[in-house]
Amino acid sequence: MYAIIETGGKQVKVEAGQAIYIEKLNAEEGATVTFDKVLFVGGETVKVGSPVVEGATVTAKVEKNGRQKKITVFKYKAKKNYHKKQGHRQPYTKVVIEQINA
Repeated sequence: MYAIIETGGKQVKVEAGQAIYIEKLNAEEGATVTFDKVLFVGGETVKVGSPVVEGATVTAKVEKNGRQKKITVFKYKAKKNYHKKQGHRQPYTKVVIEQINA
């Protein structure tokens, strides 16, 4: 059984026991979070939401919060003596999917 959930403005396909990296959530490590924006539930029976499946939830446990590797943002305009170097580390939350309730 799998489901497609929406979190952080993105859609993610999840299965029970799977670890995923999503946009940062305001939850401590070890806490349980519930995703109620379930767009699709697949398996033996298929449920498609319009836009969400009524009564379907996905529960997950927060494993850790962190930040990704640094990327370099470099802006440059030719012949204008303009250049700007900037770094960015995107925060994330790693969650382990425990159960899909459909």
